Amino acid sequence: MRIVNVTRFAAVLALAGVLAPAALAADGNADNGRRLAYTCMGCHGIENQKNAYPKYSVPRLGGQSAVYIAAALAEYQAGARWHPTMTGQAATLSEQDRLDLAAWFHSATAAAAAASARVAQPAALDVCIACHGQDGIGVTPEYPTLAGQHEDYLDQVLDDYRMGRRQHALMNAFAGQLTREDVAALAAYYAAQAGLHTPALR
Repeated sequence: MRIVNVTRFAAVLALAGVLAPAALAADGNADNGRRLAYTCMGCHGIENQKNAYPKYSVPRLGGQSAVYIAAALAEYQAGARWHPTMTGQAATLSEQDRLDLAAWFHSATAAAAAASARVAQPAALDVCIACHGQDGIGVTPEYPTLAGQHEDYLDQVLDDYRMGRRQHALMNAFAGQLTREDVAALAAYYAAQAGLHTPALR
């Protein structure tokens, strides 16, 4: 498996504007985001809720990076990402709405999530750690936290990047180095780390 120089490649993409600027979520209003989130919680507020097809768990967003969430919503709105429900939801949001939702999901913390049963570090972890950290916590706000995410969701998304079904210059480059076995091992490892949770409106 050929490993690209992660740090150098990420720096080039950042200069090229591929990575979301940290200022994206600086002005989010979490209180307004909480109100807007009622339309999101029918999927993201139900633990182990499944996407219809392909069938995988709806991602946990509690504690996720606000910068990453705002950027993902913008990508759905622009068509860079596609999902029938998410594309429709994102189309109704203003830029401020995206920032507010991102701020609320990031702040919607729960009691400290416990790690699952210990999972050995996979050999392919070196491909991921420069951006997502050894423990699955994004090293900058632009990179999503993977720790505690549903294993089947991580498996689906990482395989989509690997096979080119989901487009992102950085992720396509690195995931393309992985085997199907690597994807499964990485998904199991990051899902077992303490981190993200299913939020609840209070």
